[in-house]
Amino acid sequence: MVSISDLLLESGLTRERLEECRRIAGSTGDSLDRVLLSKEYIPEEQLLEAYAKHLGYDFLASLDGIQVPMSFVDRIPVQFTRNYNLIALAEEEDGLLRIATCSPLDPQPMDDLAAMLQVEIEPVLAPRSEITSLIARAYRHKADGVDEALADVAEDGDIQGLASEIDDAEDVLDVANKAPIIKLVNTILFQALKMRTSDVHFHPYTDRTQVRFRIDGILYDMDSIPRKAHEAIVSRVKVMGRMDIAERRLPQDGRATIKIGDGEVDVRISSVPTSNGERIVMRLLDKTAKLYTLDQIGLTPTNLEMLRDYVTWNHGIILVTGPTGSGKTTTLYGAMAEIDTTQKNVLTIEDPVEYSLAGISQVQVNTKKGLTFASGLRSFLRQDPDVMMVGEIRDLETAEVAIRAALTGHLVFSTVHTNDACSTITRMVDQGVEPYLVASSLILVVAQRLVRTICKHCRDLDPVNDEWAAKLRKVGLTPEQVDGHVAFGRGCEECFHSGFSGRTAIYEFLPVDEVLRTQVMEGVTATQMKKAAIERGMTTLRMDGQEKIIQRLTTPDEVLRVTQLDMG
Repeated sequence: MVSISDLLLESGLTRERLEECRRIAGSTGDSLDRVLLSKEYIPEEQLLEAYAKHLGYDFLASLDGIQVPMSFVDRIPVQFTRNYNLIALAEEEDGLLRIATCSPLDPQPMDDLAAMLQVEIEPVLAPRSEITSLIARAYRHKADGVDEALADVAEDGDIQGLASEIDDAEDVLDVANKAPIIKLVNTILFQALKMRTSDVHFHPYTDRTQVRFRIDGILYDMDSIPRKAHEAIVSRVKVMGRMDIAERRLPQDGRATIKIGDGEVDVRISSVPTSNGERIVMRLLDKTAKLYTLDQIGLTPTNLEMLRDYVTWNHGIILVTGPTGSGKTTTLYGAMAEIDTTQKNVLTIEDPVEYSLAGISQVQVNTKKGLTFASGLRSFLRQDPDVMMVGEIRDLETAEVAIRAALTGHLVFSTVHTNDACSTITRMVDQGVEPYLVASSLILVVAQRLVRTICKHCRDLDPVNDEWAAKLRKVGLTPEQVDGHVAFGRGCEECFHSGFSGRTAIYEFLPVDEVLRTQVMEGVTATQMKKAAIERGMTTLRMDGQEKIIQRLTTPDEVLRVTQLDMG
């Protein structure tokens, strides 16, 4: 049998590093695989593959499409699966249960699991991130203990008696021995994270507090909580965000970090006083969520090639525009990930820093301390930058600094809140920037929206009837263009019966060419600019949406929902 040392050396690990990790493992009592991963001496997949060969286990790089047996989900608590990163993959005919693990040298949890289930277990090695996402998919349909937590709250006589201490990062899985109200809030947050929720609303009514989740851009009503628990929930959330519990008449903002297993999630908290009590909204930013590359965000081959070309320019401003929550930051991060940071100095100033990018220096806005977009950008100019990203151009001061940077040989990325690409240019002029400065600094404007994609588990085709034909006509398509059939989602457990799962973007690319520069200098309106750009071959948001309908990625209703104002 080949030794594990030989297999690790074959995987690219040097003998010196292997010996160093062996010594650390010997002195700390940690297993060798954990030491190797903590040192980042070998990628997790290569390490697990080596152990799989050595131990005679199977290795699966991806767990996509696997259905976890319901008998496992019903009998094993989610806390156990999360803590030990174990999940059932399949039940064999002979009663053997295949269990995915990322810790091949830790048999104790496996033994506990076998005892709990009273079955024989066969380990399968898989990356930790794959196991974590499969656990989330498997357990998201369970009640999650919200009802149980609510029952505890109802029984708790002292409803205001909540723990005011909070760890640096509250672990939402750790609900044992917690006060009922803390357990309730943590359970709701855990449920939200499993369902890919971007915002959690606690909306007070006269008789109840309604919990609402925003999933894929749409708000869904979730649990109703008795009115008497509302004040305690507000106090608990304020404690998490280090806000003033006593102040109930003024809006407040707070921040918190919560843990879910190994991952951390940033939470931005906003409270606003209403006639029924304080309303709380929590924005969840999952730091462990994967960053999308440019070829994963819905760009057509033409637009992808154009964006990749502009990212290599050494000066000018690239603006991404759209309403809040339209994926602008994701597009910018995807573009910046294409830049070779070993040759270029890249700096960003954001509010907040949503994801950490390797090789890029990221700065968080702090208005209380005087660190604004404009002041941060000014400081960047003294840091010998090649590429800069400023989270948003909100005012004349930031716009002028960005333009000055672009005109002095820097590539600047930023976002603006406008309806389409052409109105971005007129907005900058309206803010007070001289037209000749806009014309000479701007090189590309990208407008975008997010449309929900049809759930792949319940996607179906419908022949075009009169109703579909009317919707297609509104979008500008004929039944022939969609081969006489429209794709839609019937609704299933996987997509919470919405028919949609996940989102993709539709785009409008406006390169600033000589014709457009002349129009900017002449003060032409946004409508005239758009008309001329379409004549020169620009694809509008709605046209890109048409393409997504033809490709059966989304529905006419979705495209109409996000492009009401795009009449191009």
